[in-house]
Amino acid sequence: MGWIKPSLPDLDVAEWRSRPHLQRIKPLAQHWVDHGFGTPYAIHLLYVAKVAGYAIGGLAVAAATPGIGSLGNVSSWWFELVVYQKIVIWTLLWEVLGLGCGSGPLTLRFLPPLGGLLYWLRPGTVRLAPWPRIPLTGGTRRGPLDVALYLAVLASAVWLLLSPGDPSSIPPGNTVGLIDPVRMVPLVVALAVLGLRDKTIFLAARGEHYWVTLLVFALPYLDMVLGLKLIMVALWWGAATSKLNRHFPFVVAVMISNSPLQRVKWLKRKFYRNFPEDLRPSRLAGFAAHTGTVIEFTVPTVLLFSNGGTVTMAALAIMVLFHTHIFSTFPMGVPLEWNVFFVYSALVLFGHYSGIGFSDASAPLLVALLAAGLAAVLMLGNVMPRLVSFLPSMRYYAGNWATSLWCFQEGAEEVLDRRIRKASGLPVTQLSRLYGQDVADMLLYKGLAWRAMHTHGRALMGLLPRTVPDLNGATIREGEAVAGMVLGWNFGDGHLHNESLLRAVQERCGFAEGELRVLILESQPIHRQCQHYRIVDAATGLVEEGYVDVADMVSRQPWLDSDGAFPVRQLRRDPTAVTLSR
Repeated sequence: MGWIKPSLPDLDVAEWRSRPHLQRIKPLAQHWVDHGFGTPYAIHLLYVAKVAGYAIGGLAVAAATPGIGSLGNVSSWWFELVVYQKIVIWTLLWEVLGLGCGSGPLTLRFLPPLGGLLYWLRPGTVRLAPWPRIPLTGGTRRGPLDVALYLAVLASAVWLLLSPGDPSSIPPGNTVGLIDPVRMVPLVVALAVLGLRDKTIFLAARGEHYWVTLLVFALPYLDMVLGLKLIMVALWWGAATSKLNRHFPFVVAVMISNSPLQRVKWLKRKFYRNFPEDLRPSRLAGFAAHTGTVIEFTVPTVLLFSNGGTVTMAALAIMVLFHTHIFSTFPMGVPLEWNVFFVYSALVLFGHYSGIGFSDASAPLLVALLAAGLAAVLMLGNVMPRLVSFLPSMRYYAGNWATSLWCFQEGAEEVLDRRIRKASGLPVTQLSRLYGQDVADMLLYKGLAWRAMHTHGRALMGLLPRTVPDLNGATIREGEAVAGMVLGWNFGDGHLHNESLLRAVQERCGFAEGELRVLILESQPIHRQCQHYRIVDAATGLVEEGYVDVADMVSRQPWLDSDGAFPVRQLRRDPTAVTLSR
């Protein structure tokens, strides 16, 4: 990796472009093993500076609370529950502004480096309602009401950050009271109503975590602390449950290759079976993956049921190292602030307040309802993933993600760029301004190679010939990149770039049959070893659907076999669909 320029394989670009699609993927996948994305070190430092700004800003906001103290005296108040409340609200505000997950160059945001508020304050941009049949939520165009609701979310969050503690509700061991729960109502309501009109913003605010936390702040002191612990444990357990699959070892190998701190090539290669020709994960990758899953199940359990002492301190140390390691790999989507928040939460809730347990609950029914609700969403999201976003389902970095590839015929991508109101240009346009067309093309293909190194990416590569028979005449883009450009935010949720986004794009672009087709792959239900796929034409709708088996994904290379064949169980195909081969 260079300081400013990305690291790419030494290839003749003209010759590389002339190759078939899968043969273009192969050298980039092999290059990934040693260099990851090849991100310049300056970009990593940019993210570190951003996280430092988040941390310092959060502490400064907390210190401004009357009665807390100064930034120079953090050790005396970092554990105060009103400070925890302020950090939660600050983190929600940071995320809903677009400064956290899904921001910066590692999510194809260069000029400008963020989306978020640049989109959501702009009337005419695209919004997607989660359930558009609900009255007053239909349509895909952002209007004055949506902008007003977004401003209400920002204003109510700032108001809470400026709120004093209630002197009548000072918890034992604290010096400042909690924020009056009534003050939480405007933010809770505004974000919920806005989320019904635009699911993207609710997800960007990490509503499954921070919005639920705001509700728990209304509970009595002891129940509140217990409820906050349950949310944290549910997130850990949910993430661990989602990793009980055959996909996760692939994720671990790919993440280690992309870590800027891991520079030992021979060690990176040990995470693959036989570099450079066999890039399936090795036993070492499998061991590391399963060890991480065991940690996420067992250590939070220890924290939940221990009440301090050496055992609790040891468990806390493990979880701090666990999240520090995730942070150090700079995972795609860059949820860096989220991992910092997890470390802080663990130290406050399970460290300082380790003595509060289930026997202390004054409203056990409310606590039980919270636990049941968290478990229900987790179960539904894993058994019927098509119904629930991977964020509320807590399927973080498990490799089992819904995703898509968008296939544009010549000129179609430029039409999308011209006709859709947004705050940034196409990723290829932004990259070309920075590095030139050749580097831009290869970097975007490097993203496809990254996708192909995961199990679901193998299936996508195998399904592409069924989507666009003439791959050499098409432009293939990640659905993630399209969603980021059109919606203003992207973070791995394939439900943001499925048929709902395609319909919104078609309303504005009016593509003819065959000009744009989207290949959609749903997540694997936890109880089935297959994944549902759909091929959808922007103009005519469903072209084909069926299933692919996980066993076929894990046995193949990123570049598949020489002919790219991939077995499917086809359910139906539109016999009138035009052939795109030229």
